[in-house]
Amino acid sequence: MHAMSLLRRGLLGLGLSLLAGAALAQNYPDRPITLVVPWGAGGGTDAVARMLASLMEKDLGQPVNVVNRTGGSGVVGHSAIANAAPDGYTIGLITVEITMMHHQKLTELNPTSYTPIALVNLDPAGFQVRADSPYKTMTDVVAAIKAAPPGKLKASGTGQGGIWHLALAGFLRDARIDPAAVPWVPSNGAAPGLQDLVAGGVEFAPVSLPEARSLIDAGKVRSLAVMAKDRAALFPNVPTLKEATGSDFTTGAWRGIAAPKGLPPAVAAKLEASVRKAYDSKDYKDFMAQRGFGLLWGNGREFAAFMAKADADMKAVMTAVGLAK
Repeated sequence: MHAMSLLRRGLLGLGLSLLAGAALAQNYPDRPITLVVPWGAGGGTDAVARMLASLMEKDLGQPVNVVNRTGGSGVVGHSAIANAAPDGYTIGLITVEITMMHHQKLTELNPTSYTPIALVNLDPAGFQVRADSPYKTMTDVVAAIKAAPPGKLKASGTGQGGIWHLALAGFLRDARIDPAAVPWVPSNGAAPGLQDLVAGGVEFAPVSLPEARSLIDAGKVRSLAVMAKDRAALFPNVPTLKEATGSDFTTGAWRGIAAPKGLPPAVAAKLEASVRKAYDSKDYKDFMAQRGFGLLWGNGREFAAFMAKADADMKAVMTAVGLAK
């Protein structure tokens, strides 16, 4: 009898919890939503967040206020999202760094620290050289790296251990080349790394095509490949890495909407539907095309699987180059 009573209480509690979640979703949202961005105002992540926020607030009928929480190489903002109340009133635009930071022991946060809502963007790594570079193809690049004394050829495009550094390391590792053969020159982002490339300070800049776009258009930089399954709509003449070398290695910077762990499923579903509506809109598609940002959709379940694979891939590459701790 006692066991049956406990079971009934448990089922009653579960039922009340589900009813409370459903009631919350029915009235949600009834006040403004905060969308946390872990990176600074004016950057690409901030721009994507503000476009999504403007479209979501039209759909949800409440303001969606973008708040930039910077610092700690992304840790501060990602922590603010993860540690908020799981009620749907604080969400965020998490980025590829969530699959990297915990391997460097910068934080204990990882992709499972969130309720994934939707993946909205992927910008694959490209591989850029100077326009007057002797390297015309990725085959030329691989041959040159293998022939050169270790350390002679250098690359840049982000800080040490950043996404583009790991893109280079992953590509070299897949080509059975020691990643240390091409030293990484740290920079404060793609723009200064590309300027160093143009000036002759480094030979390679494995940054995204959108970041290299202005210099490619100006005829100062040439892109030899994109580390993706498909060619970029922005530059359809640039081959994929597989087409150029046979390598299946792909990577890139991505962004997705997430909420704190424990978000009621009904609220998560409402948010996912709103993000999907924004993603499918002409406004969002036009905005992304103008910026040269890549489109990639994944619902909550698909986003979780995407991050799990990305996390495993990053761990392998970071371990290979000695960045995992």
